[in-house]
Amino acid sequence: MSYEDTYVIVPAYNEASVLGGVIKELRESFPNVVAVDDGSTDRTAAVVRRSGATLVRHPLNLGQGAAIQTGIEYALKSSDARYFVTFDADGQHKPEDAKRMVDELRRDLELDIVLGSRFIGTTEGMGHVKKALLKGAVLFNRVITGIRLSDAHNGLRAMRRRFASELDMEQADMSHASELVEVISQQGARYKEMPVTIRYTDYSKRKGQSVFNSLNIAFDLILAKLSGKP
Repeated sequence: MSYEDTYVIVPAYNEASVLGGVIKELRESFPNVVAVDDGSTDRTAAVVRRSGATLVRHPLNLGQGAAIQTGIEYALKSSDARYFVTFDADGQHKPEDAKRMVDELRRDLELDIVLGSRFIGTTEGMGHVKKALLKGAVLFNRVITGIRLSDAHNGLRAMRRRFASELDMEQADMSHASELVEVISQQGARYKEMPVTIRYTDYSKRKGQSVFNSLNIAFDLILAKLSGKP
């Protein structure tokens, strides 16, 4: 099956050591990969240029949410773009899972977005602290948004153009994941979770969120909710 109508958005900040392999793996199936260099200070931009992916750059580091929003807005300029995938740059995700998620959107025309879940899928090398944080995030998001998900902070998602075109995420950092779930709730969008594999490596663990950052994200979301923002 051809995926020429699918654009994969890869937000990247200082990912030069692994990004080339991630893009190479993606482009075996997806010809349209948009890598957003979010103000990196390493050779991330040079790696993207050599990979054959499209490079979009932020002059300053704005955060993963802002990078995803920029990538989606760029991809929306292509009239042939029907499906949009968000895909982490650190090698945690598998392109085969992304393909299955896009295929599900093709099959079920009522779906707006498909969300990957490691908790109904598979994890490789996840630590106990990380698991506890993610389970806590699930409960937190359920209270904040009313949406019942098994995995609230999985970076692998596939969405239809009509949903992507309505996205205007204001949370620039990792809290964008909860904001996106809030958008699903507010729009009454049709969503589905699908099992995916998350591959934790020493590298991806070093790049992950600390407990302190997770608490900051929760605080930001509570403030946004109280102020009436999405």
